[in-house]
Amino acid sequence: MIKFRGVPVALFLCGLLFPILSVRASEFDQAAPLVIGETFTIDSKILSETRRINVYLPPGYAESPGARLPVLYMPDGGIAEDFLHVAGLVQVSVGNATMRPFLLVGVENTQRRRDMTGPTESEEDKKIAPRVGGSGAFRRFFRDELMPQVKGRYRTTGETAIVGESLAGLFVLETFFLEPDLFDTYISFDPSLWWNNQKLVNEAAKRLAARLDLKKTLYFAISGESGIADATQRLATVLGKNAPRGIRWHYEKMPDEKHSTIYHPAALRAFRVVFKPEAKK
Repeated sequence: MIKFRGVPVALFLCGLLFPILSVRASEFDQAAPLVIGETFTIDSKILSETRRINVYLPPGYAESPGARLPVLYMPDGGIAEDFLHVAGLVQVSVGNATMRPFLLVGVENTQRRRDMTGPTESEEDKKIAPRVGGSGAFRRFFRDELMPQVKGRYRTTGETAIVGESLAGLFVLETFFLEPDLFDTYISFDPSLWWNNQKLVNEAAKRLAARLDLKKTLYFAISGESGIADATQRLATVLGKNAPRGIRWHYEKMPDEKHSTIYHPAALRAFRVVFKPEAKK
């Protein structure tokens, strides 16, 4: 056995390494949580369940007690869903001045396919989940429970927006046509307009004709995947012929994206278009 000053080398090296390992272990124990926002729950009487709400506050909000900001709401807003990457887009877009500051409010899912879909007469549609057709109740949750809580908890302006993709994109467009006064800006990516045999698209012209005074912003985009693109193109055609003058709308084709990849790049483009900061005079 090799010795150093009468002590086995292995034990001598352990004596040198143990304090280092102890220091590193101590450093690891002192790690703090990485916090990017706030979270709270609502015991919803409308939905008969507890819903978790995640909130991202943009830079400068906490440091400016007098600041009031508009609110961007998002379904699919859980930490394991789309909240983190959309919060990142808001952070970087506000930081590089390509987007006005917004509070981001994400609603975590419980029964996604129930909440995002309206009633349907299609038997194939009904197979996607044990319960569908709950979008009306989900809208009431936004209007009567969530939005009042957000107004009470945070310093907000009266401006609101909503963003969603796929079934959440369907919910966004359904809300635009059925209850347009709920939000000021509607942003939808690859919306599932096939739902209920494209009834939302089929009735779009009639609903637009009934609201000639409507003043809203609508942005929707599609990927290159078939199925969704056809119905969305039909909607763009209807808007081109029937949209009231007060509607500011934009249709973006993104053929290089897939349904699974469109959200992030489409949201980046949309935020730059519809939330572009006003030019300084």
